[in-house]
Amino acid sequence: MDDIDSAIVRELQANARQTNRDLARAVGIAPSTCLERVRLLRDRGVITGYHAEISLAALNRHVQAFLHVQVRPMSREVIENLKSYIGGLPEVISVFVVAGGDDLLVHVGVPSVDALHAFLMDRFSARREIVGFRSSVIYQHARNRVLEEIN
Repeated sequence: MDDIDSAIVRELQANARQTNRDLARAVGIAPSTCLERVRLLRDRGVITGYHAEISLAALNRHVQAFLHVQVRPMSREVIENLKSYIGGLPEVISVFVVAGGDDLLVHVGVPSVDALHAFLMDRFSARREIVGFRSSVIYQHARNRVLEEIN
């Protein structure tokens, strides 16, 4: 990744719907060069897709939380099955398999604190593989959209 590739990635993260001509103008290269560089970034796996950013509040998910989950028995099959189950719940935004004291980190979005409590008590903790969890309500979220190669 050189400075131009980084600029292309930064611009696409800010607005993936812009035309190739606008993208080329923003990074200061010819449209044909820009098109080729974007193609190469996709081929190298740097750009893996284009996504719409969604307002969780507009979807009545005003409360977000991280769930720190401990799982037993610990096995690949148990983790994969649980990850599939949890990932299929409509409240779940992301599921991460992690190392350390927790086995999974689950990002959820729900309408209210009462809805979070109901989700945890009625649906989430119903799985017997989940032997413990704690929740951390998210007050604010800042995202660094630009990821560049670290040397």
